[in-house]
Amino acid sequence: MGSPQMNTLALAAAALLLSACGESNQYVAPPPPKVTVAKPLQRPVTRYLEATGNTSAVNSTDLVARVAGFIDQIDYQDGANVKKGTLLFTIEPEPYKVKLDQAKAAEVGAQANLKQAQQTLDRQTQLLPRESTTQANYDQALATRDSARSTLDQAQANTELAQLNYDYTQVTAPFDGTVTARQVSPGQYVGGTATPTVLASIVQNAPIYVNFTANEQDVLRVRAEILRRGLTPADLDKVPVEVGLQTETGYPHRGTLNYRSPTVDPSTGTLAVRAILDNADHVLLPGYFVRVRVPVTEDANALLVPDVSLGSDQGGSYLLTVNNDNVVEQRKVEIGPVTDGMRVIESGLAADDRVIVSGLLRAIPGQKVDPQVQTAANSAETAKTAP
Repeated sequence: MGSPQMNTLALAAAALLLSACGESNQYVAPPPPKVTVAKPLQRPVTRYLEATGNTSAVNSTDLVARVAGFIDQIDYQDGANVKKGTLLFTIEPEPYKVKLDQAKAAEVGAQANLKQAQQTLDRQTQLLPRESTTQANYDQALATRDSARSTLDQAQANTELAQLNYDYTQVTAPFDGTVTARQVSPGQYVGGTATPTVLASIVQNAPIYVNFTANEQDVLRVRAEILRRGLTPADLDKVPVEVGLQTETGYPHRGTLNYRSPTVDPSTGTLAVRAILDNADHVLLPGYFVRVRVPVTEDANALLVPDVSLGSDQGGSYLLTVNNDNVVEQRKVEIGPVTDGMRVIESGLAADDRVIVSGLLRAIPGQKVDPQVQTAANSAETAKTAP
């Protein structure tokens, strides 16, 4: 047993503990979590028809040998950019020059024969009324003149054909473009078969076409806008088109609409559309897949929120907003396109709603929060870095 003094101290401590246990315990709720809210941004927004397209050459053709002969000369470097009329290949011209000279000589002879026949006919025409010649002589002179005229016509046609064949010995560029690698060599015999010999190909890619399709819904929307603005078919060719490569940011290439199919493809429900771009820097090459957008309408007072503030579930897209009692609400919304990191809200949101743009993980629908107001101009940047 301990000393009386120690027992007294133990009793006193026990009494203090019993006294503490008798006091009431009260739960203090934590403060509402802080979130950042902002009203939707209101500003003009251009609505676009967006599609994926592919580029194609405005002109592309094979250069073939139109006459038979040996390749005499190749006058360009593979892959060269050439102008219309530039000499590219020369096919042995001498035999065709000889044939042209022969045709010209035959034409001169035919002209002389026609001249003589015409003079004979003129004399018979003068003598016949005076009965100094017979009708048979006159008829013979007339037939000879007509035959000589026909012979001259044939000779002239032969000369033109010989000239064409001689001209075909020089293969020139039919339009401005880039010539592919040659498929023949000097001294090679070409054009001697039923199938034309392909010498090379030439492609024009400045300007360049961009082909894409618009779905039926977009077509109806565009037609409604056309009717509203009173545009004519000539005006449609002035509609701007913006194009971007898959590796590029934005749409740096500009052009205009060039063609639209008169009918919608019933099997796909799409309309074939084509744009034309200058492509002066030759950045776009035929065969590229590109992103395309065409401005359709202008919304003067669109509502926008940071795209990262949107959530989604089986019911679709939603936003978290804060009501007048600082309670979180979940709003179902219809969304539109994204522009500069901001998402257009088509419906389900009012201009004075407070949208949670930061602290989304701390916001639970039905519970209170401590909203920190932010201007709409900074809401997109804040939302990008928010946890």
